[in-house]
Amino acid sequence: MSNTYTPPQIWTWDAQNGGQFASINRPVAGATHDKTLPVGKQPLQLYSLATPNGVKVTILLEELLALGIKEAEYDAWLISIKDGDQFGSGFVELNPNSKIPALLDTTTQVRVFESGSILLYLAEKFGHFIPKTLAGRTEVMNWLFWQMGSAPFLGGGFGHFYAYAPEKLEYPINRYAMEAKRQLDVLDKQLAQHEYVAGSDYSIADMAIWPWYGALALGRLYNAAEFLQVQQYEHLQRWAKQLEQRTAVTRGAMVNRNWGEGQQLPERHSSADFSKT
Repeated sequence: MSNTYTPPQIWTWDAQNGGQFASINRPVAGATHDKTLPVGKQPLQLYSLATPNGVKVTILLEELLALGIKEAEYDAWLISIKDGDQFGSGFVELNPNSKIPALLDTTTQVRVFESGSILLYLAEKFGHFIPKTLAGRTEVMNWLFWQMGSAPFLGGGFGHFYAYAPEKLEYPINRYAMEAKRQLDVLDKQLAQHEYVAGSDYSIADMAIWPWYGALALGRLYNAAEFLQVQQYEHLQRWAKQLEQRTAVTRGAMVNRNWGEGQQLPERHSSADFSKT
C-alpha cells in the first residue's frame, strides 16, 4: 500500500470526504427540512427507492397481490436519496434512521421501518410467505437475519470500496471481496441442498436475499460479476434465475426505479400502472 493514514486524536467531519455520497452522508440524525409525505388512497403507503433494500418490500407486496390479497394494495412514493428526501421531516417521522424503505399502514396507523421488519410485518399481517411451524419459521428468520447482518459487508464494504470510493485501495477491496465471496459460498452450499434458501418453500428469506445476492449473481450489482467470478456458484445461479422468472419479482424490481437499464416505474399506485411502462 502506497498511502498510510494515522487517525487524529479526535475525529472531525470533512463534508467533502466520502466519495459519491459525500453530499448526503453526515454524522448526525434528524430532519434537515420540512416536507410532508404524500398519502394515496391505498391501505399501505410505501416510501422507498429501488435499491436492494427497497426491492425486497415491493417484491413481497407484488407477491401478496398476485395471491389476490386486495388489502395489500399500496401506493409507492419515490424517495430520492441523492436529493436528500430521506431527511425531510415527514420521512424522519416514519423512520428516525432516515433510510429507505419506510411503510405506513393506514388501516392501523402503524409505522414500520427497516426492510426486514417490513417483510416480517407484512408476512405476519397477511399470513403468507412465512411458515406457521416454529421450526420452519425459525429457519426463515435465521436467513432473514443472516441477510440483514451480511449485506452491509457486501454493500457498505465491498460495494463502496469497489464501486463508489473516490480512489481504489487494495486493502479494503481485497478484504471485502474475500467476505463477499465467502457469503456467496454460504448461499451456494445452502442452495445445493434446498430449492429455496430456507427450505422447500418460497419465503420472505428469498425476497430479502435475492435483490442483493441474486442481483450480484446475475451481474447487476457493482459491475463486479467478472471480478468476483459469480458464475462459479452454480446453485446460487439456478436460484437467482428461478426467482427472476416470477412476475412479482419482475414487477417489484421496477417499482420506485428511476435510473439505469430496464423498465422503470418511479411511482406505483395500482396494478394498472405497470401497463403504462
